[in-house]
Amino acid sequence: MTEQAVHEELRLLGVTERHPGLSDLALCLARALEEAEAPTAIAAVAAQLRAVMKDLCSLATPAEEGDVLDDLAARRAARRA
Repeated sequence: MTEQAVHEELRLLGVTERHPGLSDLALCLARALEEAEAPTAIAAVAAQLRAVMKDLCSLATPAEEGDVLDDLAARRAARRA
């Protein structure tokens, strides 16, 4: 489940193609987390996975979302055109 969740998160972030090394590392850590049995191993791998995912999130391009002001500006530009 963890590897699939990480894969989906990477897809949503859109970082797999731009940062393949870190993306592969995240998937490898997710696999290791699924296979780990000792609590200390789980904690160590989870901490590393969290750090890599945090780095990938910071490298992701933010999705552009329009707000009310953007909609008003677009309508004004359409009227003027």
